[in-house]
Amino acid sequence: MTVLTIYFCGTSSTKFDNSHPNYWNGELVSTLAQNNSYLSHQYAEWLIIDGPGSGNLQADELWEKSGVYHDKRGQYFGTGWEENVKHAIHIIEGDCNWQREKLTEDDYNKLKKSGVPIDDVKVIGSFLWRYYEYGNRQVTQQQLQKEIIKMYRKDGIIPTQVNLVGWSRGGISCHMLANAMFKDPVLNKIPVNIFAIDPVPGLLNFQQEKVSLENNVKEYVAFYARDERSKGFSCVIPETNKSTAVHIYPMAGRHATLVGNASVNGAGSGKILYEPGMIVRHFAEVCLTRWGTKLDKKLNLDNGQLLELHEAVEKNEGLYTKMHKCSNLRL
Repeated sequence: MTVLTIYFCGTSSTKFDNSHPNYWNGELVSTLAQNNSYLSHQYAEWLIIDGPGSGNLQADELWEKSGVYHDKRGQYFGTGWEENVKHAIHIIEGDCNWQREKLTEDDYNKLKKSGVPIDDVKVIGSFLWRYYEYGNRQVTQQQLQKEIIKMYRKDGIIPTQVNLVGWSRGGISCHMLANAMFKDPVLNKIPVNIFAIDPVPGLLNFQQEKVSLENNVKEYVAFYARDERSKGFSCVIPETNKSTAVHIYPMAGRHATLVGNASVNGAGSGKILYEPGMIVRHFAEVCLTRWGTKLDKKLNLDNGQLLELHEAVEKNEGLYTKMHKCSNLRL
């Protein structure tokens, strides 16, 4: 039995945001993935995928060929998240659709500096359309990752359960992946659980696969930013099958407040309004643990501590109301 947990970062967010200065204790999705990594094997049991508009940092690691998109396209329209979902499908199936076989300039320079015997760069074309070939990889990252899956997935390659976690467009990516699995004859019987944080599709992105879920989703838990008023940040409560257990919670704060931004405006740095992020993190850890995900460094809050956090939220109601006047420039 293998439980696979997939983490979808939000728009402009990456796996490195567990150390982002705007989050006093780490951005939630990347922090959960990091704490999952201490006890499980990447690719076989957990996976984190950078969000749209985050700089194409994972382009070489994807199992689906992705375009090198300008960040603004990802930020405004979510461009690139379809490839992210296809990449996740390939990881679940344990079979890649694409591999980075060509060396990049950085790869080539690193090998040269290390003294590895390697052919010289080939210059192809005329002055007006010249490009460079740096050679082929002997072993691709995808081949190595595939072997990790074969080694550590128990009782077959296909996992017996998939847990999904996502913030912002990452939350919508959870919807998209669950629906893609439902349409796949090999994957449609796998039970799916989703923990979503303020799932926001952005402008022109309210298609059916983004705003509804099928009966392969067994439990859906979501927290929504009560005080976000930015244009383009309309959240989605998906239409679900009657068999799905659904738990919906409004939470004080703006879009990023719920994933650990504790600033007074929900966009800067500092540790002022940290309570909503702690509450959401606690319940994310509770749900994932109940669903079979292995996590280290959990908060393990008791009822008394939770009550204190909620009382602090109530005490700061005026500060949360002031957030209504704040706005994000990026979608």
